[in-house]
Amino acid sequence: MALIRVLACCCSMALFALASPVAWPEDVPTFKLVAREGKWFPETVEVPANTRFRLEITNQNAGPEEFETKELRKELVLAPGVSRVLVFAPLKPGTYPFVGEFHPKTAHGRIVAK
Repeated sequence: MALIRVLACCCSMALFALASPVAWPEDVPTFKLVAREGKWFPETVEVPANTRFRLEITNQNAGPEEFETKELRKELVLAPGVSRVLVFAPLKPGTYPFVGEFHPKTAHGRIVAK
């Protein structure tokens, strides 16, 4: 009897997940950001306001880099040659600065939500 309840619960959860209107990361726009020679390319990433989006970050530096934006409370450390993705909740129109923590004097950028 307990096994039937567990199976029924699992089936219900699976059906709910399939029917849910949540936008999965594959369905959101993706923008690319590259750390190279101690700088960010591009320095300005324009994204649609009020829309969930992904930021694909690649580290082409010889050493590690850390993407950090205090305003949006996101940070990500990348080893050389590594790419990772961060998913952002919809942003209000505005400018949100970010920095490369391993190159604080040169690795500055901004996300602009329009």
